[in-house]
Amino acid sequence: MSKKVNITLNMVKKLREMSGAGVMSCKKALAETDGDFEEALEILRAQGLSIAAKKASRETREGLISSYVHFGGKIGVLVELNCETDFVAKTDEFKQLAKDICMHIAWSNPQFTSREEVPREIVAREKDKEGYLSKVCLLEQSFFRDNEIAVSSYLASQIAKMGENIRIRRFVRYQLGEG
Repeated sequence: MSKKVNITLNMVKKLREMSGAGVMSCKKALAETDGDFEEALEILRAQGLSIAAKKASRETREGLISSYVHFGGKIGVLVELNCETDFVAKTDEFKQLAKDICMHIAWSNPQFTSREEVPREIVAREKDKEGYLSKVCLLEQSFFRDNEIAVSSYLASQIAKMGENIRIRRFVRYQLGEG
């Protein structure tokens, strides 16, 4: 017979810091996993994806344009990140999300936001279609701060955290010397 782990406030606080999820969600996930942080994170990620899916149809007419110039001034990025309300667009969390996305774009050099934007004739020429799409589509790339998750999963976790639909509308990446 396994012994139930006593879920402490410090455990909940630690998981909350790791995931950005609410206190009750963290406590419930820890209880379900007998205090296993990795399993609890997986549960919270899955919940974040379902929350994001429910909010996906909401319009995103607010937001901001964010920029990032990489050290040395040889790479620059502009990104338009949309959300539902100007209230969320003005928060530090939303601004940090925009900066993280800009930094990811500078690092990974995606060509498209999603696979729906890639012209069919380009995909048809590729032998490894899935590999190609995960390389050139921003939302399918491994997130530069955590290679275990895709940018789309990171975005979904932020949607769940902020409570609004968020969309990367467009971006441009400049590199010195490229035409």
